[in-house]
Amino acid sequence: MKNGQSALTAPLTALAPAIWGSTYLVATELLPPDRPLLATTLRALPGGLVLLALGRTLPVGVWWWRAPVLGVLNIGAFNFLLFVAAYRLPGGIAAMILSAQPVFVVILAALLLGERIRPVHALACALGTGGVVLLVFRGTASPDGVGVLAAVGGALCLASGITLTKRWGRPEGVGLLTFTGWQLTAGGLALLPFWLLLEDLPDGLTGSNVIGFAYLVTLGAVLSYVIWFRGIERLPAVAVSFLALGSPVVAALLGYFVKGQTLSALQIAGMAVILLAVVLGQPRPPRREPREEPPVPPRGTVSQPSGRTAPEQERGG
Repeated sequence: MKNGQSALTAPLTALAPAIWGSTYLVATELLPPDRPLLATTLRALPGGLVLLALGRTLPVGVWWWRAPVLGVLNIGAFNFLLFVAAYRLPGGIAAMILSAQPVFVVILAALLLGERIRPVHALACALGTGGVVLLVFRGTASPDGVGVLAAVGGALCLASGITLTKRWGRPEGVGLLTFTGWQLTAGGLALLPFWLLLEDLPDGLTGSNVIGFAYLVTLGAVLSYVIWFRGIERLPAVAVSFLALGSPVVAALLGYFVKGQTLSALQIAGMAVILLAVVLGQPRPPRREPREEPPVPPRGTVSQPSGRTAPEQERGG
């Protein structure tokens, strides 16, 4: 990929975690309360079905099992475990554990993709986790064991989804919208039984609820995942994993500007550290090799016309 294209791909891909960071505000301000599985199911399934209808292409061959695996890892299981962790863990411990997913991607990318582990990746992982700790951690309450396992499982799901999406790629002849539709549908279907078993329907939907669900389906699912899967295709898996750290940053900024929440000096420092980790995790542009100039003939020499040697020219002159 050309350097200019790569430089534009990273900030465009970062829009997906930024949108996901805004879903925290949408969920608390516009959606029915205490129904996270309803929100995540309706976020994924309707958009996936619409994209399937537009693409009119179903998986074939190995993609009958690959697409559901990616959909469960990237969307279904990840979102379910994320909400379990958020409900059972105090403060920002869930976000702190989930921020370790670049570590898993670094290891998986080395094993499955052959991407070399570089010292700068280890530094970026440490900075990213430390920055999230500064940004979201609150209090010293002892963590719940189930919540910790859910957070670790969510981080593993996200890391595995990124790595396998990069390894398997996209089937030839299948558009990005259709590929995204496969995964959104699979993820939504995986969440559907949990929603039906663990939650009930709200008594009614208000206008704000409709706006919130529309936002989740269009921006929070369809647009963001199209951008995300495009970025996975074009960037190294490790670079994409660090871009995901932007989600808690956007959530904190929206809380400050929209809800009037305060930001301490430590939180601002955490944002700066996260940004540094994201920058360090991106691929470095290749060094340009110096251009070889043609040799310059020594001064005082005269080039001879081709076809006749110097003695022949003297005899013929």
